[in-house]
Amino acid sequence: MDSLLFSPYQIKNVTLKNRIVMAPMCMYSAHNQDGFIENWHRTHYTTRAVGQVGLIMVEATAVQPEGRISAEDLGIWKDEHIEGLSELVSLMKENGAATAIQLAHAGRKATVEGEIHAPSAIPFDEKSKTPKEMTLEDIQATVESFKQGARRAKEAGFDIIEIHGAHGYLINEFLSPLSNHRTDEYGGSAENRYRLLKEVIKAVQTEWDGPLFVRVSANDYHPEGLNVEDYVQFSKWMKEDGIDLVDVSSGAVVPAKIPVYPGYQVPLAEKIKAGANIETGAVGLITTGRQAEEILQNKRADLIFIARELLRDPYFPRTAAKELRVELDAPVQYDRGW
Repeated sequence: MDSLLFSPYQIKNVTLKNRIVMAPMCMYSAHNQDGFIENWHRTHYTTRAVGQVGLIMVEATAVQPEGRISAEDLGIWKDEHIEGLSELVSLMKENGAATAIQLAHAGRKATVEGEIHAPSAIPFDEKSKTPKEMTLEDIQATVESFKQGARRAKEAGFDIIEIHGAHGYLINEFLSPLSNHRTDEYGGSAENRYRLLKEVIKAVQTEWDGPLFVRVSANDYHPEGLNVEDYVQFSKWMKEDGIDLVDVSSGAVVPAKIPVYPGYQVPLAEKIKAGANIETGAVGLITTGRQAEEILQNKRADLIFIARELLRDPYFPRTAAKELRVELDAPVQYDRGW
């Protein structure tokens, strides 16, 4: 049997050499506190390209300075950021990986100095800052920031863009009735709560015609929150709006107890894939080649997003290939060792 994990994957004009994706993980390493790439990022991401990861997605990168999760996050809110990102893209591509970036706004979960924004003036928890409820002008400015972030990502040479709509950050806050208590056209019905994401997608598409992903949290783990059925509907709308793949995570819009076990989010990706007839990425405690192969062979998802296992093992593709008895070409410099 041929391995699906090590088969190429075509999405629009981009071909990945395998189905292994390095999931976006914040490194909190822009020590300049102005969002610029540093040596850590150059080393961290390039190492995974050498390790034969098919697609590397750069961590949540803020489209506005007040939209950073932390002051050490990467930024794409000004043209000066393009140079470092472009250098990073070159390093990854030189070593055989396709490249992606996750465009993000933290909303009420931002921990930076000054005012933070959210759909409603509700803090995440009792220790968190109370955000300012966004005006229509604030919303328009944020949509424009995602558009400009997409323009800069294109100029930097990325192959794929992912819009961060998960983990309790701004777009997720608009989608969930737990954090969105608005009474205008951005609150209330599911269509209204989806409106910000729809506008962000449309704005990004004015600058970007390459593959476009959205990361979602497909379960709020709260009785009055959203579940995977709600996200099947959102995903149908995303498909109509031109999204190529939904990257399916879960949780973090409100404090909640999440039952975590190997592959715990895979059924969510499977339901969205089948219910919305859209390609999906599976993520969350996927740690072995056999586990990844099962997900693909059973058509539960189309790409495998690996996060912490790639922190433990930058050469995870080699580990998975040995497990699946697949011949994986080594970088020529490592040929004798592999």
